[in-house]
Amino acid sequence: MRSEDTQTPMRIGLLADLHANREAVEACLEALHDAGCTRHVFLGDLVGYGADPAWVVEFVREQVSRGALAVVGNHDAATATGTGGAMHEQADAAIAWTRTQLDRDQLDFLAALPLSVTDEERLYVHANAWAPAEWAYVRNPLAAARSLAATDARLTFCGHVHEPALYHARPGGSGYFAPKPGVPIPLSGARQWLAIPGSCGQPRDHNPAAACAWFDGTTSQLTFLRVPYDHERAAAKIRAAGLPEAFAARLGEGA
Repeated sequence: MRSEDTQTPMRIGLLADLHANREAVEACLEALHDAGCTRHVFLGDLVGYGADPAWVVEFVREQVSRGALAVVGNHDAATATGTGGAMHEQADAAIAWTRTQLDRDQLDFLAALPLSVTDEERLYVHANAWAPAEWAYVRNPLAAARSLAATDARLTFCGHVHEPALYHARPGGSGYFAPKPGVPIPLSGARQWLAIPGSCGQPRDHNPAAACAWFDGTTSQLTFLRVPYDHERAAAKIRAAGLPEAFAARLGEGA
């Protein structure tokens, strides 16, 4: 799917794997606003694990109505249509609970989200470019190279992996960068790039701070961010909702 808006925004906020974590989303949005972002892209998995699916879905739906972009994640698809692929028992329990929290319009919004969006030189997708509906992960340079080979886009932004990462491909080789929060990275036009901003709502790199990133369309620089938030409040809401304890505990562990 290609977006109708072909004007490159100066700064684009990138959020992936929000996972119904209102506290993390609000903290990231504030940080992205402070960075001067004028548009947002939501890279899937709006729901699952967390206790605020209705708030997150409604917020993203409103943002999309104002020109933001969003793609479907496997937890979104599982909630709306039952097509998110195999999940473990606790994730399935969270999906079943999430369905009870969303109204028909919110479920229809999730069901209608595209698997990918191409906007100028940028591809937005939750899992990967070679088979986005199969939900395979991009965990290493080999998988990143496979994804980049499947698209003509110079820049691919995806989620699914709950750890920040940046890969590149060029004739004769490919590579990986471990991004440092707050340090702008120039994305050379001589390479293809695949960036994973990390999970906003459930980081898994042993850092509990929410993860997001922003892209400057004028300078072609990408900046990763880590944003502290009230993860104890988010965890308390998970427990109060009767969701599995593991989903609450991992917010403080970042694992």
